[in-house]
Amino acid sequence: MGAVVDLDRLLDQRQVWRGRQAQTRPQGLQPTGHAELDERLPDGGWPAAALTELLLASPGCGELQLLWPSLARLSADNGRVVLVAPPFIPYAPAWQAAGVDLRWLVQVEAGQADALWAAEQCLRSGSCAAVLCWPERADDRALRRLQVAAETGQALAFACRPQQAAHNPSPAALRIAIDTRPAQWRVLKCKGGLPPAGAIPCPGRG
Repeated sequence: MGAVVDLDRLLDQRQVWRGRQAQTRPQGLQPTGHAELDERLPDGGWPAAALTELLLASPGCGELQLLWPSLARLSADNGRVVLVAPPFIPYAPAWQAAGVDLRWLVQVEAGQADALWAAEQCLRSGSCAAVLCWPERADDRALRRLQVAAETGQALAFACRPQQAAHNPSPAALRIAIDTRPAQWRVLKCKGGLPPAGAIPCPGRG
């Protein structure tokens, strides 16, 4: 007889196509806290243990307003939130008003040359729920290292970059452009599905 094939093993390794399957909610669901955005994303929220790129019209144009609901939820569950080399000094009262538990908020000072390395180490540590960084420059290799580190540490990774980076390919599981005129979010890439058509108005910033 020919070699016996262990079908369960092949299925576990995703070497066999199972045909159409019922859609299930992913494990480790990480809702964004914005209902309309969650409805349009394949995972129903942020891709878990993965890198998300936020492509900004300008630094501080709304990335925190997008992320605060998630960061508040994570910190309420004693999840550490780390900011690596933010472009502005975090204003504690605003973070607190957004519901973030400041006891779980950490800021890491780093120069641009070290910021990506610091973010990678935080992600790999397994002690962080979410890591935010604002790299001025990040090539494909650096972004892949962040993606792998997020998987290793089972954390949410957010890289806030200029919108010009949208012209370059990226290993990020999700890419969202944040516009200011008008104030809106555009999903440019989402792993597991096609980007939804149409922009999403930023709540309270129309």
